[in-house]
Amino acid sequence: MKAAVLREFGSDLSIEQIPDPECPANGVVLEVLACGVCRSDFHGWIGHHPKVQPGDIMGHEYCGVVIEAGPEAHYKVGDRLIAPFILGCGKCIACQTGVSNTCAQQLTPGFGMPGAYAQHIAVPYDHNLVHLPDSIDPSLAAGLGCRVTTAWHALTDRANVRFGEWVAIHGTGGIGLSALLLAKMLGARVVVVDVVDDKLDYAMSLGADAKVNAAKEEVAQAIIDITDGGAHVSIEALGISQTTNASVECLRVSGRHVHLGMPAGDGMMPINMRAIYSKQLSFFGSRGMPAWKYPSLLEMIEGGLVDLTPLVARQVDLATASAELQAMKGETPPGTAVITDFS
Repeated sequence: MKAAVLREFGSDLSIEQIPDPECPANGVVLEVLACGVCRSDFHGWIGHHPKVQPGDIMGHEYCGVVIEAGPEAHYKVGDRLIAPFILGCGKCIACQTGVSNTCAQQLTPGFGMPGAYAQHIAVPYDHNLVHLPDSIDPSLAAGLGCRVTTAWHALTDRANVRFGEWVAIHGTGGIGLSALLLAKMLGARVVVVDVVDDKLDYAMSLGADAKVNAAKEEVAQAIIDITDGGAHVSIEALGISQTTNASVECLRVSGRHVHLGMPAGDGMMPINMRAIYSKQLSFFGSRGMPAWKYPSLLEMIEGGLVDLTPLVARQVDLATASAELQAMKGETPPGTAVITDFS
């Protein structure tokens, strides 16, 4: 099969012919229909993730068709499936109590196992996979990736966003735009933060109620002024100290910070604990979404309750993934790229 292989950190991926993957007994092999190019991939590609090494195949936002099924598999050849990026074991306490995204034995394609920047991918623990409705295009399904699922879990399970609340979103990349669209569906008012005017304008065109350019304004005070006292919920979607502290500082008393951005480097950063202490804030970490929540999310999309098509800006081929990763070194245009041509 053809795959894009990481041979050197920060350099273009190598397009190679490699052996087809072996089918796991408890899983399937998928012919990949689409795979998103995510900023988490970028962190691995530049060498900032301990589980990504030269020789690896990245890609964790994918959907596909079963071309081989193991003897313990739940699915059969021909099934069209979508996969959460966190594959829970299904047997531990976390999995059995509905929080498979915290499974200690979890596997993540592209981070410690071969990912989906390839024509085929072997997926163990296939009980995590979900049927992909025919009405949902594969490019959109892959575009849901970790961004939409992570944002949906953060808004509904971690922050418990309520109708009419103000939600501040720091970063208008994939997760930020996902959080915007979903928060608006929940009836929240949204203020978006970025340093690129074009991305802020794009977010406004998708329904954001206000914007703040962090390169031109003092973010926390601007949000406090816009929201008449501070946001009820603040979503950090970048993973750096500046946005984390702006997120904490822009909240009103008893506000809820949810950290979604993958922390850069070793993950250590200074935090304004006085703001957390004095305003009695809640500070949540969140990553991924339990697999059982996928069907309800897909039903909302099918039912027209939320339009997530603006998230997918570009459909590219396998060789172009390198250019998308290279572009993340600087300012990137709005929307996400999805690999749909693996030939």
